[in-house]
Amino acid sequence: MIARRWHRPAWWAVLLTLAAMMLFTRLGVWQLDRAASARSVMAAFADAASSEPVEFATPGAFAPERYPHVRVRGHFVADRTYLRDEQMRDGRLGVEAYAVFAPEGQAADAAHAPVLLIDRGWVSKAVGDSGQTALPTLPHDIVALRGIYAPFPGNGLRVGGNALQKQGAWPKLTLAIDADEIAADLGRPLFSGVLLLDSDAASGFVRTWTPNAMPPERHQGYALQWFAFAIASIVIFVLLHFRKV
Repeated sequence: MIARRWHRPAWWAVLLTLAAMMLFTRLGVWQLDRAASARSVMAAFADAASSEPVEFATPGAFAPERYPHVRVRGHFVADRTYLRDEQMRDGRLGVEAYAVFAPEGQAADAAHAPVLLIDRGWVSKAVGDSGQTALPTLPHDIVALRGIYAPFPGNGLRVGGNALQKQGAWPKLTLAIDADEIAADLGRPLFSGVLLLDSDAASGFVRTWTPNAMPPERHQGYALQWFAFAIASIVIFVLLHFRKV
């Protein structure tokens, strides 16, 4: 008959197991905290579009990570458009159009005056006679815009370096909306966020915005994995020291 007996573990095995348990548990709690933060961001984003917009007169007071609904007056900088390529909507290929906007009170020709990047929305990649994607025209006079002030979109995997430096004609095509690269390309500083314009059926753009954040469910899944690793470390420790005799 095979019996099992507990063998006294070495001190280093106990310390290693305790360290692993503490590490995995801490990582699991951290992921739960991130899930709670992601839920808060999702709620703030969901409430933003229906909330009353506030003036963008003091943009430094706004944190784009909190997605405030803002209103800003100013004018578009002529012939300065960036197209984020390879953007899919409902199985169709298109581009996300970004315009450069000078808020009212900013000197249009001052190198130190920051400008605001405006996400006009998605448009299908329908090529016109010019060989470029046809975009609705921008107004030339003073306009009032409303939208959600959000962080810059993530760039994801990038290849080929800075595509903006290799282009001289506008609009410029890119796979990444990088704040530093666009500021260098314009020769002017940018505000820390992007304005996601409110939905407008007459705009010619599709504007279905989602927050640039990982879903809470994914954080919860990662937390479950870390807690499972903590339990597994205990099980392995017991199995190694409860041996057959």
